[in-house]
Amino acid sequence: MQPISDTTSTATRPSAQQPTVVLVHGAWADGSTWSRLISLLQEKGVNVVAVQNPLTSLEDDIATTRRALERLQGPVVLVGWSYGGAVITEAGQNDNVKALVYVAAFALSEGMSVNQTAKDYPPPSGFNHVQADKDGFLTLTLEGVQQHLAQDIAPEQTKVIFATQHPTHASSFDGKVSVVAWTTKPSWYVVSEQDRMIQPDLQTAMAQKISAKVTTLPAGHAPHISQPSEVAEVILEAIAHVTQ
Repeated sequence: MQPISDTTSTATRPSAQQPTVVLVHGAWADGSTWSRLISLLQEKGVNVVAVQNPLTSLEDDIATTRRALERLQGPVVLVGWSYGGAVITEAGQNDNVKALVYVAAFALSEGMSVNQTAKDYPPPSGFNHVQADKDGFLTLTLEGVQQHLAQDIAPEQTKVIFATQHPTHASSFDGKVSVVAWTTKPSWYVVSEQDRMIQPDLQTAMAQKISAKVTTLPAGHAPHISQPSEVAEVILEAIAHVTQ
């Protein structure tokens, strides 16, 4: 067996010029949050990579996402959900990223953080169900998941979401982006009308700010789980734009 080392080639080579969809999860989640969407995209022949971010800081999450992007050859459609939108806003500056898709996500302006961006809007009800440990890591209560993060998802599935949630450091929401990809890359935005984690009015304002093509869904905060087919259609539209 050949030894594994840092010189081993790890570049992923999708078929020529077929875009790879890179999925960036939000707070309290990991790459498995995209499982239903991944299956739908793979059925369409789409190459998909789900990033596993540490959720220790915005800087760490951007760096992890960039490493995932640098392993790929060919164009990328970069998708971010929730807090993951902050990550793709900066990581999307990578040259191979050709389009951005925000799914009920934070599209930040240069020099801004998640907390700064949300401060002028009423606090969403879900944040009444966030708990902090002694090290500053945040988790959602079961009620927070079932009634606010994923109120339109079956209870048995929300229990799995609760059990597998990834604690997120509070400082992540104060991290600021230094560059913004949406000024130079075409963007799509899925607005969740029934969101209880990011105010729908804030989502609409961010989508307008970045001149995104907007799709509005009657969904809670996790439309990629509750309405994966509709979210997949938006991503496929971005892919079509990249390949035209």
